[in-house]
Amino acid sequence: MEKTFKIAVITISDKGYRGEREDRSGKYLIDFFREKQWDISDYIIVPDEKDLIKEKLEDICDSGRANLILTTGGTGFSPRDVTPEATKEIIEREAPGFSEIIRLEGQKKTPRSILSRGVSGIRKKTLIINLPGSLKGVKESLDIIYKPLPHGIDILMGRDSECESE
Repeated sequence: MEKTFKIAVITISDKGYRGEREDRSGKYLIDFFREKQWDISDYIIVPDEKDLIKEKLEDICDSGRANLILTTGGTGFSPRDVTPEATKEIIEREAPGFSEIIRLEGQKKTPRSILSRGVSGIRKKTLIINLPGSLKGVKESLDIIYKPLPHGIDILMGRDSECESE
């Protein structure tokens, strides 16, 4: 039986939602995961509104439509950047390693990486990871976190039970 992984991408951007800015980061995520043969369950753009972000995250997680949700945007210091707060309010368990390594490795390329407040966590059988909004930040983050994702999702889905070293 072939394993399938399902991903949802949520771009959080007021300008993207209003059609004032092209969503290059979200589109890049879709293309990247299609190339890896992942199924795309959802791709949506929402404004920086905490209740709406929570609603979309909960809907995808609770319906089981995706094993992984990647958000892009809304993780900075702007007063409208509320993606981490929305995510924290709906996750059941934290998975901080993804966000920690993104900031740590990102620091080697740009000192601004520590300004990202992105978080990672699990709701039901879905892993949620907040990524930066910039295309460069998304590309660099994927370079860092992609390798362990399939194994982590296999464990989350009950298809694997151990994290043996390679």
